[in-house]
Amino acid sequence: MKIFSTVFFYFLFFCLLSLPVFLKAQSNHCAVKKSPFRISMDSGKVIYARLCLACHQADGLGASNMNPPLNGKDVSGDKNKLIEIVIKGLATHQEIDGNKYQNVMPPHPEMKDREIADVLTYIRNSFGNKASAVKASEVKSTRSKLK
Repeated sequence: MKIFSTVFFYFLFFCLLSLPVFLKAQSNHCAVKKSPFRISMDSGKVIYARLCLACHQADGLGASNMNPPLNGKDVSGDKNKLIEIVIKGLATHQEIDGNKYQNVMPPHPEMKDREIADVLTYIRNSFGNKASAVKASEVKSTRSKLK
């Protein structure tokens, strides 16, 4: 029994010594590190859930005649127009694909440039959309033009 406890002690000691090396190797593994795009998408998804989901729904299809869908060319097109809509809101009742939407998009000037970039990157790459990411520098540039 004494031999078993000695062997067990050394085994446990070896495991504890090698744990930091093992953890470091795991954190450097390529599958663990997230790309900047993935980080932006993950952050954007959280922001969408907090600020956008109630009106535009979980599937991004909005609510008929109330809130427009977030798919198609209007979302995957001009980034600056989207940035401006998030910052200043949209009070005009635009017609999209033959449907007129009545609700007003509230302004969100308090959102940080990175938050706007992340949520727009998420929207532009969800709900059937495939478009380029929005950068915080693009948001900053558009925001400065709006002043």
